[in-house]
Amino acid sequence: MSAWQPSAWEIPHIALRFSLDAQRTYMRSTLEMRYSTATTGTHLLILNAMDIADLTYAIDDSPMQPIAIEKGLVRIPDVPACCRLHFAGTLLPDSNHRLEGLYLSGDLLTTQCEAEGFQRITPALDRPDVLSTYSVTLCADRGKYPVLLAGGNPVARRLRADGTHEITYSDPHPKPCYLFALVAGELAVLRDAFVTSEGREVDLAIYAEQASIHATTFAMQTLKRAMAWDEKFYGRCYDHDQFSIVAVRDFNAGAMENKGLNIFNAPFVLIDPKTATDRDVENVEAVVAHEYFHNWTGNRITLRDWLQLSLKEGLTVFREQQYMQTMHNASLARMSEVQVMRSAQFAEDAGPLAHPIRPGTFMRIDNLYTVTVYEKGAEVVRMLALLLGEAGFRRGMDLYFQRHDGCAVTCEDFLACHEAANDVDLSQFAEWYRQLGTPRLVAELIPPADASAHWQLTLRQSAPKVMVGTSKTALPLIIPQRMRVFGRDG
Repeated sequence: MSAWQPSAWEIPHIALRFSLDAQRTYMRSTLEMRYSTATTGTHLLILNAMDIADLTYAIDDSPMQPIAIEKGLVRIPDVPACCRLHFAGTLLPDSNHRLEGLYLSGDLLTTQCEAEGFQRITPALDRPDVLSTYSVTLCADRGKYPVLLAGGNPVARRLRADGTHEITYSDPHPKPCYLFALVAGELAVLRDAFVTSEGREVDLAIYAEQASIHATTFAMQTLKRAMAWDEKFYGRCYDHDQFSIVAVRDFNAGAMENKGLNIFNAPFVLIDPKTATDRDVENVEAVVAHEYFHNWTGNRITLRDWLQLSLKEGLTVFREQQYMQTMHNASLARMSEVQVMRSAQFAEDAGPLAHPIRPGTFMRIDNLYTVTVYEKGAEVVRMLALLLGEAGFRRGMDLYFQRHDGCAVTCEDFLACHEAANDVDLSQFAEWYRQLGTPRLVAELIPPADASAHWQLTLRQSAPKVMVGTSKTALPLIIPQRMRVFGRDG
């Protein structure tokens, strides 16, 4: 991956229309294109595109003409600095076995676009820093696909005499294309509602196959608790009129935080309290809360580039951990988190795949989804919260939401908000985002010479073993300490 460069083009709005079918889905898209500098004339436009058959395009009102996809790209010369770009093509969900783009899971049509699946749906600038509002129209046979879902709010419905029906969704919040989602099929639903502290009544729905719908009750209860918790602890209210979760059989992750339409691997949302283990319950509770919390830390504020992945994942894991500690025994929850760090992340930090929580390069985006980026990223946010204190960390988060809502940002932007809100210098703390490996600490506790003196604790820090002998310079890392001393009497 080369160094990040800003996109020359913006896409303020994307309109999509699908005639859905498992074998052949017909796609039409309109991308409102705008050259990002104040220029006129025409420019070369290069878009990402893969696995779209019979692709044609037109600029504004010109006639449609075929265009070829070459090595994952389409090149369109002489594109006006401000125009509407129209595409039409055919998607083949039944033969798409990558679990990316639009594919078939059982009898369901579903999508997965993180990290680069949207280009398998329509040509686009498939990068997280290009933010667009969306309108999406789904049309399908009503018998085969009675449920049609997409992100945003439903704004229009239509029944046709030929047995098809269609629904249009609108999402007014700018988002990167990796957060696009749709689901179509025969699904049962559990419905509920939540009224935010701002007075918005949100329709909640969890969709699953009819045989499993009884197992969604706990997830719904968790969702409502998570919504209330995010309002209380971070002041974050939900921003759409509906929020939906869909359980699917085939998914390439635990779950996905698509704006307004979370898609879950079924085991992470379906749970039968009569047969579930404690770990099953914890997994469902943590994942439902995690994906909901992404609405603000990941969706409303997203990534400038994929190297910033810990900005959304490490931060949201920390928020998930805070939630779990609030809902359960905090000490036991913390012990579980530390166990993951010691058993999995320390091993990764000490091996040949060690990397900082904000890596410098990658070969494939998939390589970035690591326990270091997620769990160690959460521990770094935890240290920041400990340094600033509860009130100081909340001030920094409030400024982060205020300053960067609707933006694609970096880890430096995140730290800068906490610096500004608390009048502190975090330049040394920022080394946690650049340095790999686990620093080694040696503690020496010296007892007092007599009862009137104090105990003395000395901590010495040395470079991570994985950095010894490399060209990388290991710098001291700030490690906040919080401890308690117990006497023999407890």
